[in-house]
Amino acid sequence: MGGLCYCIPAMTVVPGRTSILIPSRNERYLPNTVRDLLARSSGDVEIIVLLDGYWPDPLPPADPRVTLIHRPRATGMRDAINSAARLSRGQYLLKSDAHCLFGEGYDTILKADCGDSDVVVPRRFSLDGDAWAPKPDKPAVDYHFLCWPARNPAELGLHGEPWRERARARTAPEYDLDEDMSSQGSCWFMHRTHFTDHLNGLHEHGYEHFVQEFQEIGMKTWLGPWGGRCLTNKRTWYAHWHKGKSVGRGYHISTAEMVRGRLYSLDFWMNDLWPEHEHDMAWLVDRFWPVPTWPDDWQTTWARDGMGWIESERTARADLLSQARPS
Repeated sequence: MGGLCYCIPAMTVVPGRTSILIPSRNERYLPNTVRDLLARSSGDVEIIVLLDGYWPDPLPPADPRVTLIHRPRATGMRDAINSAARLSRGQYLLKSDAHCLFGEGYDTILKADCGDSDVVVPRRFSLDGDAWAPKPDKPAVDYHFLCWPARNPAELGLHGEPWRERARARTAPEYDLDEDMSSQGSCWFMHRTHFTDHLNGLHEHGYEHFVQEFQEIGMKTWLGPWGGRCLTNKRTWYAHWHKGKSVGRGYHISTAEMVRGRLYSLDFWMNDLWPEHEHDMAWLVDRFWPVPTWPDDWQTTWARDGMGWIESERTARADLLSQARPS
């Protein structure tokens, strides 16, 4: 199910190259991010920055490996990522938020352990933006779980959360490359053919422009017919700046859009509505069982109550959800 026809123009793919896709909107640390991605790479990289409705000041550093795409009117994160991917030429795609610092040789390390249908995410630290360094008092995040949809009845959804218990249990070197149920979405790495031919890009139908990015990527990777995996790679790292309430996102996303996208994603994946799936939600939960917050009788509970929960929230927010969808 889509709503997006994802087409790649006839461009020559450069073997071994990593194309770095950066959707950017009102980002203070974009120049830092681009500078360090260039400086800390050890292989052939190109960076494609989609400036979504703004011009940064200062601009990212001028470099023949950097392409800036400017859109006078913001079209949203999903379209920004898709558009950057269409113009890329790399055999591999790395998506990064515009406020991230990476470890030395990140690109070569990620390429070494990425199967054709895998999505790989480096170990994640919290970034001190002013110091432009990982926060020393914050532990690394290596694993994530999708929480039980009704964990917070006021905000139903498949939310990715750090899985500290799994991290503590899997510290041996054999787990340096390990399976992960989901991830945060601020960085991911994959073969371009997985993005274009399997995932068919990021879809806006149902999700709209912003929410549930990695839920779509991760679920399609795990449940599709190509044997893909979501992996955490502890052999390299990145640090992500969490903006928080004191700074804010830097741009407006309507609450209506976020609620619609969250509930669409929940219905779509919990009810196994993707026609291309080879595995179902029960298969994924069993693969990682026990999963924090999920009750032992989750299948019975969801079958009995799940759609009632969704419809109750839609009814309670009817006035909000009736707001026009963004064009």
